[in-house]
Amino acid sequence: MNLFTGLFPSSKGFSLAQVNLQRLRIWFDILTPKQVMFFKDAVKVLRDKGHEVLCTSRDYREAVELAKMKGLDLKLVGRHGGSERYSKLVASAERIEALAGTINEFAPDTAVTFSSPEGARVAFGLGIRHIGFNDSPHAEAVARLTIPLMNKLLCPWVIPYASWVNLGISKKNIIRYHALDPAAWLKDSEADFSATAKGESSEKKRTILIRLEETKASYIADKKLGSTDLVGTVINEFARHTNVSILCRYNDQIEDAKQRYGGKAKIIENVIDGIALLKSIDLFIGAGGTMTAEAALLGIPTISIAPVRYYVEEYLVQSGLVARARKASVLPKLANKMLSDDKFRKMQKKRAARVLASMEDPTKKILEATTQKDDHHKL
Repeated sequence: MNLFTGLFPSSKGFSLAQVNLQRLRIWFDILTPKQVMFFKDAVKVLRDKGHEVLCTSRDYREAVELAKMKGLDLKLVGRHGGSERYSKLVASAERIEALAGTINEFAPDTAVTFSSPEGARVAFGLGIRHIGFNDSPHAEAVARLTIPLMNKLLCPWVIPYASWVNLGISKKNIIRYHALDPAAWLKDSEADFSATAKGESSEKKRTILIRLEETKASYIADKKLGSTDLVGTVINEFARHTNVSILCRYNDQIEDAKQRYGGKAKIIENVIDGIALLKSIDLFIGAGGTMTAEAALLGIPTISIAPVRYYVEEYLVQSGLVARARKASVLPKLANKMLSDDKFRKMQKKRAARVLASMEDPTKKILEATTQKDDHHKL
């Protein structure tokens, strides 16, 4: 049954069916900076239309600070579990117990998560319809804890159905959208990026931004990482004649980066607006996923040094928006070309603009899935 009855223009420029007089109670569990960016516009639209929305999170530095910057109010429940298996398990168990009371009292019609293990367990336990999002089947531990408990899974079209079906959800409950997740917040940036990007900068020194990996994620924690050698190679090769900045995720990463690179590179200590930062650089080198996709879709020359392969990166490489460098011997030559080849840089902007323009806005999918009813008791 669809609750939509008419049309109204949203603040993002697309049209949605207007929800009838029935007002919904919707719970978002928002755990990471990416999720803050992904869900913030949907939360605003839902509240503007009179729905009651509760946004929960956990005590996690980057997500909490970015939410404050973006005006998204979060109710903090629980903490991040760190990198060790035992601490992850205990923190998750404690958070499930705390969330259960909070969500039972709020009594939502729908839960919306980006594969939150605690959100999935609480929604399932309380019989709440769960709309889930995920673009990372390679993060298998999280996927195995969440995908089977979702009523609907929404994901980018570049991820095969089989990747999810193998994790325990029926194909009929998977909805794919023709976009990468950053399109939800980047489409509003299309108009002003060409005017502010540094591709035409007259400054003598170029700027390189390095984003370190998600070292405390379960899909990385057990792996031997090679990014330290790659980052060191970039700094040794470019720091004398290029501005090199390093964006960390955790306080211990910040301290380690200071010790390793502090005399040669700028270590960014504060949580910042990632899009504003990307618009001020000439080359992005990413050991993670979201910011690599952001940079690529904004037309910034981008190199991935991520320690794992994933479908979104594969698509960006095939589209010509990202280059991979897995060996320290390859990275300097590739970076030099991207920094010095003006024809390539202009081509990247045009290519990225075409790719981003071809994508739909995931926010519309969030709103449609959240405000519709289905057989949510059937998993």
